[in-house]
Amino acid sequence: MIRVILVDDEPLALRSMEKKLNEFDNIEVVQTFSNVETVFDTVKNLDFQVAFLDIEMPRLSGLELAELLRVWHKNIHIVFVTAHRDYAIQAFELHSVDYLLKPILKSRLAKTIERLEEQLQLKSEQLEPEQQTASSLKIQCLGEFMVYCNNQPITWKTSKVRELFAFFTTHYNLPVHRDTIIDNLWPNIDYSKAKIQLHTTISYLRKSLASIGYSDVLLFSNECYVLQLNNFHCDSLELEQLVDKNELIGDHNIGRFQAAVQSYYGDYMEKTDYQWAIVKARMLRDKLTLLLQRLIDYYTATHQLKERQYSLILLLHYNPYSEKTLQQLMQHYYDTGNRGSAIKVFREFKERLLDELGILPDRITMELYAQIIREQ
Repeated sequence: MIRVILVDDEPLALRSMEKKLNEFDNIEVVQTFSNVETVFDTVKNLDFQVAFLDIEMPRLSGLELAELLRVWHKNIHIVFVTAHRDYAIQAFELHSVDYLLKPILKSRLAKTIERLEEQLQLKSEQLEPEQQTASSLKIQCLGEFMVYCNNQPITWKTSKVRELFAFFTTHYNLPVHRDTIIDNLWPNIDYSKAKIQLHTTISYLRKSLASIGYSDVLLFSNECYVLQLNNFHCDSLELEQLVDKNELIGDHNIGRFQAAVQSYYGDYMEKTDYQWAIVKARMLRDKLTLLLQRLIDYYTATHQLKERQYSLILLLHYNPYSEKTLQQLMQHYYDTGNRGSAIKVFREFKERLLDELGILPDRITMELYAQIIREQ
């Protein structure tokens, strides 16, 4: 089954394409989007293989959206849909599988699906051995909190066992006092009862970890617990370590930095209701901001304008009120001869500030906008 998403700002065209694709037994339409902003908030956590993108959309074109989608899902396939032939060259420069002209005939769509099947089969055969071999333990904290052993999700005995492991992961390799755990996980329960619940939950957690080969990893000393693991991967921990290392970005390691950005499927444990995770989430969002800014500086120094542009777009998405980021993006558009996009991104930013904060952009931003308008 080929899992696809559809993005088109015209609802009628979107429904028509969904209906046509549903006629194929080997296609599953995972989700449809008529608003590009909704794509940003949702797509990082979706499991899909193919994106059908309308090219001409407000705010962000399908061509630009394709680049951003590949930041989060680098192995996806793109099919562009448009009413115009003018974008064909740009579409194929982005290594799209196909380019469909509206109105789309079922026979033409069948050829596209044939190509997709061929591409997906080829990619499956070309997977490197290490990609086919499962990691021992994988902890995903960015977006949804999930734990996998040999690529199979772990089933916890209770929701509190899951939350307790999430709490220890947040404080990985750090001693946490028993009372601190109780205050965070059982805040409204009598202390003596909460202590019993903690001990019961600890027992369940140790059994769960031992069942997958991780015995004696939850230690207790001086009324403190500490989680110590070997042979595991944790997306948030790897992002944190990469940023804190403050390593100079170069050709030899750029892939690791790009992969860290791609792994940011959402804020830290944002799909949970763990209030104690909020501080960590803010800290990691700040680290992502630092990482993106360092990538932007690298792309600027190496004259990689396309990569710089999309990193700036991402940075503004994660920091929607940042005047500095907006100014960088406006100046980038202006310097690359794309004044229309500079004007558009300013107006969207101004509208966002007014609607959500009740303020206007600062003087420097307004002056930059005035300069771009004058020279248009």
